Amino acid sequence: MAAVLASSGASRTTRMMRGVLIPLAVVAIWQIVTGLGWINPIILPSPLAVIAKWWQYLKPTVTMADGVGAWLNSSELLTDAANSLYRVVMGFLVGAVIALPLGLLMGTSSRIYGLFNPLVQVVRPIPPIAYIPLAILWFGLGNPPAFFLIALGAFFPVLMNTIAGVRHVDGIYLRAARNLGAGQFTIFRRVIMPAATPYILSGIRIGIGTAFIVVIVAEMIAVNNGLGYRILEAREYMWSDKIIAGMLTIGLLGLVIDLGMDRLNNHLLKWHRGLETK
Repeated sequence: MAAVLASSGASRTTRMMRGVLIPLAVVAIWQIVTGLGWINPIILPSPLAVIAKWWQYLKPTVTMADGVGAWLNSSELLTDAANSLYRVVMGFLVGAVIALPLGLLMGTSSRIYGLFNPLVQVVRPIPPIAYIPLAILWFGLGNPPAFFLIALGAFFPVLMNTIAGVRHVDGIYLRAARNLGAGQFTIFRRVIMPAATPYILSGIRIGIGTAFIVVIVAEMIAVNNGLGYRILEAREYMWSDKIIAGMLTIGLLGLVIDLGMDRLNNHLLKWHRGLETK
């Protein structure tokens, strides 16, 4: 057992090392190129300059003696990240709460699918960015237009994956349940939902990623705080080091969210993966 655990730990360490190898190589080349002065630092600052700006962006301006809340709020980066995450969560919840029941209805009922599918297929290719003028016209400035745009971005991945999951349930399971005397509600709860869950969770994972992309665009247009707003502000003053620091923060937050969703999916689908590995 000890040998197996040691081997598993070594393989995990090896995978981690492989995962950071390319990023480290890119940063090293970046530092060499900028350190030799081959690129104007206004266009591309060095990694060390970006790290220094990121720390300045993160560092609180008051002490803990003023209270934990004031200490956290005095960090521009933490405040912007919190505002962006709040918009992502609220917009995603709005989109998912509408998409999930509609997707389940469209997947289980051919009549409802026939009614809604033409409209869905017309609206789905329109990117959320195209709704920015209407969002501002309808909701003004602030969080409401951002929520609207993020909800649109999250809506269609969740909807389409939910429909696909329900419609791809193997017919043999449905026939077997009917032959055993299961009612429609029991079939939906015990057969359709478990079979469609992997698709739904994949749609939720994609929807959250899309929501995080849309929030940055929305913050550049409709609000006066958040990571997207701060990147746009830095562009106005040609603070390329702050632009890259904001971009790296977005990437790290997106990575954490995606890893969290992956862990949640693996936890909720342990039964599914166990069946596949038998």
